[in-house]
Amino acid sequence: MLRKINAGQLALGMHVHELCGSWMSHPFWRTKFVLNDPEDIRKIIASGIKEVWINTDEGLDVEARPEHEEAVAGAPKVLSQAGNHGEVPRQVTLSAEVKMAAKTCNKATEAVRSMFQEIRMGKAVSPAAANEFVREISASVHRNPGALISLARLKNADNYTYMHSVAVCALMIGLARQMSFSEAEVRDAGLAGLFHDIGKAKLPMKVLNKPGKLTDEEFAIIQRHSTAGYEILEEGKDANETLLNVCLHHHEKADGSGYPHHQKGDEISLYTRMCAVCDVYDAITSNRPYKPGWDPSESIHKMNQWSSGHFDKEVFHAFVKCIGIYPTGSLIRLTSGRLGVVLDQTEKSLLTPTVKVFYSTRSQTYIKPEIVDLSRHGSMEKIMGVEEAAKWGIKNLQDYWAQPA
Repeated sequence: MLRKINAGQLALGMHVHELCGSWMSHPFWRTKFVLNDPEDIRKIIASGIKEVWINTDEGLDVEARPEHEEAVAGAPKVLSQAGNHGEVPRQVTLSAEVKMAAKTCNKATEAVRSMFQEIRMGKAVSPAAANEFVREISASVHRNPGALISLARLKNADNYTYMHSVAVCALMIGLARQMSFSEAEVRDAGLAGLFHDIGKAKLPMKVLNKPGKLTDEEFAIIQRHSTAGYEILEEGKDANETLLNVCLHHHEKADGSGYPHHQKGDEISLYTRMCAVCDVYDAITSNRPYKPGWDPSESIHKMNQWSSGHFDKEVFHAFVKCIGIYPTGSLIRLTSGRLGVVLDQTEKSLLTPTVKVFYSTRSQTYIKPEIVDLSRHGSMEKIMGVEEAAKWGIKNLQDYWAQPA
């Protein structure tokens, strides 16, 4: 039976069916789960959620709670316990991680380039040989998720395919952690992201790097990369089922309109549904041979419009929780008329990131850079919208998020 209760009545062992309010306002990627961790109750109440639907057939009811604290702690006790834990802080700031992330990104990109060259020469590749690069990417994402993911968007025509593989690897790692995967599963997700496009090594370079729109015949050639990649990995012998599945099916769509096998819904594996989101996000935010990239926040908006047919809804929501509605690098306008670039996400809300302001639209001049935490209590600033850097004559926007104030 479904029952609506006050958030203050929550206790361990209850099955949350729905959190009342917008999914953007709470820190969970799922809406249905059993409360097993006191920290989850603290997060629900801290997010401002007032009421919650619980399913008493799947978990405890309010009246059914054991009275003794050892079995199931009541909400007041849980809150006092959770207050002693807090969130695990990120180890370094964005600006501190950028230099380390750049080195990791460059090394991994060159490794992917070498693998592509070996495949073109007829050699087999071993995914296990890339484990060290995945560990380095994973460590960078753990230290600060925004740094390497944002750097990997800065591609050019010569390195697009290789850096795209690195970017999807990093995005898969961040998403897997957001979805509470074990570290072994996180590494599997990262490895799948790194190898998802390996089949492009078998495609003609003139088609792969064509600057204009593809013909129907050329698009059919591009579509072959998923089966080609599967064959490459299968030949190498040490690819696991997750890796093979992601490589073969990452262009399938939730409504069955994808390729190569028109899988839909739950027919598509979870890792593959994750890769579909990460792959599209990095592609549309990057400058490609035939199309300039969209702003990160504009891309999230577009993907949300496509989400019902293209993506798994819960996976997409988890992805947004991971990178934010206004991801690192987004240029936004505040209520004060100042422009700023998003540096980081905050726990309180997807709508209140940390921003570095540096330009006044009212005086149309650069101002002294200042870091503003929009989630800070009493902050009068709010995001009014996303801006295009070119409109204000701003060049090298990445310099503003990659450098300290």
